[in-house]
Amino acid sequence: MNTERPEISLVIPCFNEAGNLRELIKSIRAAVEPMQIAYEVVITDDCSGDESWQILKELAAPDTRIRVQRFAVHFGKSAAVWAGMKMSRGQYIVTLDADLQNDPKDLPRLLEPLRQFDCVCGTRVESRKQGDNFIRIASSRIANWVRNKVSGDDISDAGCGYLAFKRECIAELKLFEGMHRFMGTLFKIEGFTVTEVPVSNHPRLAGQSKYGVWNRLFASFYDLLAVRWMKKRMFKYRVAEKIN
Repeated sequence: MNTERPEISLVIPCFNEAGNLRELIKSIRAAVEPMQIAYEVVITDDCSGDESWQILKELAAPDTRIRVQRFAVHFGKSAAVWAGMKMSRGQYIVTLDADLQNDPKDLPRLLEPLRQFDCVCGTRVESRKQGDNFIRIASSRIANWVRNKVSGDDISDAGCGYLAFKRECIAELKLFEGMHRFMGTLFKIEGFTVTEVPVSNHPRLAGQSKYGVWNRLFASFYDLLAVRWMKKRMFKYRVAEKIN
């Protein structure tokens, strides 16, 4: 067992991504190893119905930097992201998807601003112009406009799951179904500093997308109301002194 605490933990939720997992690990190794930093890859299989778990066990067997776990039943992406963050040990956490639409080559671009900020969110606004069709671009823009209007935030691509942040950001993270869509906003609520950097957006090579127009425009609205409520009702305090 590798007891060295990694500097970076790459946390990845997985659901029916058997066709992408080997290439994902290969891409991560190619991107991270030249950086010469200690890292781990933490993948949570959300009870996939394909061969994802078998492949994950095969990938983890010879490499202690790859740490995998499997849910007993399908709990959803937010639960898989949170379980991966709890399992992770790194000083910095990077979340990304398993479908290779997030490019590991963008890691240095995400990590660099952590010198000045607590969290760095990837934004695909520019890269989506290169490959996505009109419906996907339009639905994403409308969804982000609605999210920002209701939440009072200004994050340009709230649906991007490619983030890098300091470990302390998750200490008081509020957990609910759909939280993975609002992590930048949730960190801001807790008083952490957040910025954005452009990232690539590659087409899916294998498997099926879990998101469509309905997901982007309507399915997250209920979760969005929870975020709005938190922003209005949460309170903060600061202790001046303690004895005993």
